[in-house]
Amino acid sequence: MISPTQHSEGPLARAIEEQTAKLPSDTFLWLAGASIVTSLTMKLLGHKHQALFVGQWAPTFLILGVYNKLVKQLGSDRTDNQGVNPWDQRPTTSQEQQVPEESAAIVAPYQAQ
Repeated sequence: MISPTQHSEGPLARAIEEQTAKLPSDTFLWLAGASIVTSLTMKLLGHKHQALFVGQWAPTFLILGVYNKLVKQLGSDRTDNQGVNPWDQRPTTSQEQQVPEESAAIVAPYQAQ
Protein backbone atom coordinates (compact mmCIF):
# COMPACT_ATOMS: atom_id res chain seq x y z
CA MET A 1 0.00 0.00 0.00
CA ILE A 2 1.32 3.44 -0.88
CA SER A 3 1.75 5.69 2.14
CA PRO A 4 0.79 9.36 1.69
CA THR A 5 3.45 11.97 2.19
CA GLN A 6 3.40 13.70 5.55
CA HIS A 7 2.34 17.32 5.45
CA SER A 8 0.75 19.83 7.74
CA GLU A 9 -1.83 22.54 7.13
CA GLY A 10 -0.66 26.11 7.35
CA PRO A 11 -1.77 28.43 10.15
CA LEU A 12 -4.31 30.24 7.95
CA ALA A 13 -6.06 27.02 6.85
CA ARG A 14 -6.08 25.71 10.43
CA ALA A 15 -7.58 28.99 11.73
CA ILE A 16 -10.30 29.00 9.06
CA GLU A 17 -11.17 25.36 9.73
CA GLU A 18 -11.35 25.96 13.49
CA GLN A 19 -13.84 28.79 12.96
CA THR A 20 -16.00 27.08 10.33
CA ALA A 21 -16.14 23.89 12.42
CA LYS A 22 -18.16 25.89 14.95
CA LEU A 23 -20.97 26.32 12.39
CA PRO A 24 -23.78 23.75 12.36
CA SER A 25 -23.57 21.52 9.30
CA ASP A 26 -26.99 22.55 8.02
CA THR A 27 -25.91 26.22 7.77
CA PHE A 28 -24.51 25.60 4.31
CA LEU A 29 -27.67 23.78 3.22
CA TRP A 30 -29.79 26.75 4.32
CA LEU A 31 -27.48 29.16 2.49
CA ALA A 32 -27.77 27.11 -0.71
CA GLY A 33 -31.55 27.02 -0.42
CA ALA A 34 -31.69 30.76 0.22
CA SER A 35 -29.58 31.47 -2.86
CA ILE A 36 -31.91 29.33 -5.00
CA VAL A 37 -35.02 31.07 -3.67
CA THR A 38 -33.39 34.50 -4.08
CA SER A 39 -32.36 33.61 -7.63
CA LEU A 40 -35.88 32.48 -8.50
CA THR A 41 -37.34 35.68 -7.04
CA MET A 42 -34.91 37.84 -9.02
CA LYS A 43 -35.72 35.90 -12.18
CA LEU A 44 -39.45 36.47 -11.68
CA LEU A 45 -38.78 40.18 -11.12
CA GLY A 46 -36.94 40.36 -14.45
CA HIS A 47 -33.38 40.62 -13.15
CA LYS A 48 -32.03 37.83 -15.34
CA HIS A 49 -28.27 38.38 -14.98
CA GLN A 50 -28.39 38.98 -11.23
CA ALA A 51 -30.55 35.85 -10.83
CA LEU A 52 -27.94 33.76 -12.64
CA PHE A 53 -25.17 35.24 -10.51
CA VAL A 54 -26.92 34.52 -7.20
CA GLY A 55 -28.13 31.09 -8.39
CA GLN A 56 -24.55 29.99 -8.98
CA TRP A 57 -23.78 30.39 -5.28
CA ALA A 58 -25.80 27.27 -4.36
CA PRO A 59 -23.23 24.66 -5.53
CA THR A 60 -20.45 26.60 -3.83
CA PHE A 61 -22.32 26.58 -0.50
CA LEU A 62 -23.03 22.85 -0.85
CA ILE A 63 -19.36 22.04 -1.57
CA LEU A 64 -18.29 24.16 1.40
CA GLY A 65 -20.77 22.20 3.51
CA VAL A 66 -19.28 18.90 2.39
CA TYR A 67 -15.77 20.17 3.13
CA ASN A 68 -16.89 21.42 6.55
CA LYS A 69 -18.44 18.04 7.36
CA LEU A 70 -15.29 16.18 6.30
CA VAL A 71 -13.08 18.43 8.40
CA LYS A 72 -15.36 17.90 11.40
CA GLN A 73 -15.34 14.12 11.04
CA LEU A 74 -11.84 13.39 9.79
CA GLY A 75 -9.77 16.40 10.74
CA SER A 76 -7.70 18.48 8.35
CA ASP A 77 -4.41 16.73 9.07
CA ARG A 78 -3.56 13.09 9.45
CA THR A 79 -1.71 14.15 12.59
CA ASP A 80 -4.99 15.49 14.05
CA ASN A 81 -6.26 11.92 13.97
CA GLN A 82 -3.02 10.45 15.38
CA GLY A 83 -2.23 8.89 12.01
CA VAL A 84 -5.47 6.87 11.90
CA ASN A 85 -7.20 6.76 8.56
CA PRO A 86 -10.84 5.72 9.20
CA TRP A 87 -11.13 4.46 5.62
CA ASP A 88 -8.42 1.86 6.32
CA GLN A 89 -10.07 0.42 9.42
CA ARG A 90 -11.27 -3.10 8.80
CA PRO A 91 -13.09 -5.34 11.26
CA THR A 92 -11.08 -7.97 13.05
CA THR A 93 -12.01 -11.62 12.84
CA SER A 94 -13.90 -11.53 16.14
CA GLN A 95 -15.88 -8.48 14.98
CA GLU A 96 -16.73 -10.16 11.68
CA GLN A 97 -18.19 -13.18 13.43
CA GLN A 98 -20.38 -11.24 15.88
CA VAL A 99 -24.07 -11.28 15.00
CA PRO A 100 -26.48 -8.87 16.73
CA GLU A 101 -29.14 -10.62 18.82
CA GLU A 102 -32.01 -9.35 16.67
CA SER A 103 -30.37 -10.87 13.59
CA ALA A 104 -29.48 -14.21 15.20
CA ALA A 105 -32.90 -15.77 14.45
CA ILE A 106 -32.60 -14.78 10.78
CA VAL A 107 -28.98 -15.89 10.39
CA ALA A 108 -29.19 -19.18 12.34
CA PRO A 109 -30.85 -21.30 9.58
CA TYR A 110 -28.19 -20.23 7.08
CA GLN A 111 -25.11 -20.88 9.22
CA ALA A 112 -22.98 -23.89 8.29
CA GLN A 113 -23.47 -26.84 10.60
